[in-house]
Amino acid sequence: MYQVYPRSFADGNGDGEGDLPGLRAKLPYLADLGVDGLWISPWFPSPMADGGYDVSDFRGIHPMFGTLDDADAVLREARDLGLRVIIDLVPNHTSDQHPWFLEALAAAPGSPERARYFFRDGRGDSGEEPPNNWISAFGGPAWSRITEPDGSPGQWYLHLFAPEQPDLDWSNEAVLDDFDDVLRFWFDRGVDGLRIDAAPAMSKKAGLPDADYGGVLQFRTVDWDDNPHWDVDTVHDIFRRWRAIADTYDGDRAFVAEAVVSTPERLAAYLRPDEMHTAFNFPYLKGPWEAGPLRDVIDATLSSFAPIAVPSTWVLTSHDETRPVTRYGRTTTSSYFISDGAGEVSDLALGTRRARAAAMLMLALPGGAYVYQGEELGLPNVDDLPDEVLQDPMFLRSGGEMRGRDGCRVPLPWSGQEPPFGFSPEGVTPWLPQPESWRDLTVEAQEGDPTSMLTLYRDVLRLRRETPGLYAAGLAWRDSAPDVLDFDRDDALRCVVNLSTELVDVPADRVLLSSIPLEDGQLPPDATAWLRP
Repeated sequence: MYQVYPRSFADGNGDGEGDLPGLRAKLPYLADLGVDGLWISPWFPSPMADGGYDVSDFRGIHPMFGTLDDADAVLREARDLGLRVIIDLVPNHTSDQHPWFLEALAAAPGSPERARYFFRDGRGDSGEEPPNNWISAFGGPAWSRITEPDGSPGQWYLHLFAPEQPDLDWSNEAVLDDFDDVLRFWFDRGVDGLRIDAAPAMSKKAGLPDADYGGVLQFRTVDWDDNPHWDVDTVHDIFRRWRAIADTYDGDRAFVAEAVVSTPERLAAYLRPDEMHTAFNFPYLKGPWEAGPLRDVIDATLSSFAPIAVPSTWVLTSHDETRPVTRYGRTTTSSYFISDGAGEVSDLALGTRRARAAAMLMLALPGGAYVYQGEELGLPNVDDLPDEVLQDPMFLRSGGEMRGRDGCRVPLPWSGQEPPFGFSPEGVTPWLPQPESWRDLTVEAQEGDPTSMLTLYRDVLRLRRETPGLYAAGLAWRDSAPDVLDFDRDDALRCVVNLSTELVDVPADRVLLSSIPLEDGQLPPDATAWLRP
């Protein structure tokens, strides 16, 4: 699956913002790349306080991107090209401009309008302190106080993310009923599935008790044994309800969970037969470029998922993460949050070499995989964006201490020698500036180059598609040196990944594809080869 961040994919109307007409025009490119489908990040109406993850209407299309007719055309033309489409659903919260929240602000404490959210009285003699000590993923308290309609200081509302993203109360029947209809609205239009953003956040512990932590970011606390606002067991009731809806449709309607949880076993709970179909593998995403940790997370994932007979979904990056070319060129190659390693100069040549090898490893593993737009071009993160163009609330809420995620969301380069590189018409300035150095990374520049990242992705995706049984075949490790991963996928394929600093012997006459050329019949460091078993 290929992730499209629509604002940065392709600009079809020349306003500097990506849109659905731009995406429609590039669907043949995605089909030619060899992916099976696309995941489209939020396309709903939104004030864009958090890149579209603050939704004001779950049944519409943001005018920036187009219309419902444009969305229908994308779904229809993708289907004609053999591409499935899943869309991002953001159910934990709404925008603070959603009609429900505006109604809640105008209503009285204890009203049905406020009951859709978490409105609570504050602590202290006059309610001047937040109701509990929870913190926001973007920094600062997870509570904001409102002014009541009569002008008096009022209740507080919960937002695990930005203040513009008030959390919904999923124990409220009105919330449940409305989202049942949202699911049917999009399934009826032909959407093949839904990616559920921040799935573990949707249930909170009864009574909203204080959390046992210090002043750290929420997403660095997922290993808590008893997190009162993350991965609470009652969340699974919601997903069982949704699965029952999806199963009423002819053909496949799939759910993909974004579930950052503490262990593979906790992740597997989201994938029971009556819940989600697949989930992103964040332990794999965050792992360092080291053989031991990579093998450990692969083994832990496969053993945890085996009892429920569900394939894993492997991923290297997304719209929230540092791009692999930059990450793998740093001294610290693990990645847990976008700010990890920020400020460290990256060796982009080394990072590119490792990113090529990492892509081939990921695509050799059992199950599905996701590619984030630009990954197939070898784009680096843009870590030197001027402060004045940054729009991520992470940057704003942290007082500038965290650069945020804009650096991995810079618009794609398609063609030409200077910005906007075919993303927008010549002379139009994209919503985020592109580096001049991307002239060598455009789709046009990489077309026909047998050594380019684009060619590698096309070749490996073609080979993956043409290899019978690769998706479901088992994985068996071979004996290998400590810094080498060497495994068979039953009779389908052998994969060797050299994470050492030395050349590794491989049978050169059996090599189907390698991330970089062999040297005298040996696999160089930071390289991967696929071989006939």
